[in-house]
Amino acid sequence: MLMPTQSPIFNGWRPTVTEWVARGIVCVMFGALCVNILQECMRTGHITGLMLLASESLVIVLTLARRRATLVDRSVPAGIVTLVSAAGPPLMRADADIAALAPDMLTGIVSALALLLILSGKLTLGRSFGLVPANRGLVLHGPYAAVRHPIYSGYLVAHVAFLAAHPSTWNIAVLAIADGALIVRALMEERVLANDARYRAYCTRVAWHLIPGVF
Repeated sequence: MLMPTQSPIFNGWRPTVTEWVARGIVCVMFGALCVNILQECMRTGHITGLMLLASESLVIVLTLARRRATLVDRSVPAGIVTLVSAAGPPLMRADADIAALAPDMLTGIVSALALLLILSGKLTLGRSFGLVPANRGLVLHGPYAAVRHPIYSGYLVAHVAFLAAHPSTWNIAVLAIADGALIVRALMEERVLANDARYRAYCTRVAWHLIPGVF
């Protein structure tokens, strides 16, 4: 049995070399995504990828501005699902040579709506935003009154829209793995936040994790 000081979920926050390396890798992959999507947009005029790019850029900004956590999950599984879910979107590729499953106008509109949900969730969360499962202060209003993870809900919708616009085997595999990890990450975040009595009371009011009426 682990002693309290050895528990993977503990009080306080301390950056590690591994965390900074992971952030660097994600930033490099995000740069590659920017180049790929901007080139595709200039070549085809498609806007769906730009919506994804706008959403992912917020991750970089809010990660730098986040507040210190009071409780963090430093377990290996938490680190793995965080890295996999964060690395997935930057690995997606826009390919104009593969026929889209829906018109760009439609996927662009769906992506824009997803972006509005993501923006709403992130602006409501503010400096409480983070990547690794942690308690950086509870936010229980706004879109969080409908689902526990509205930002992740927006991600899933945006990813489906991007996949409809660029249905390559590579993108399908990347999203299946990354979004699966995203769902696990959401549940791990709830495990950390459940240490707070106010969050447990919130969960009795808001039952849905990601999709109202479904999950």
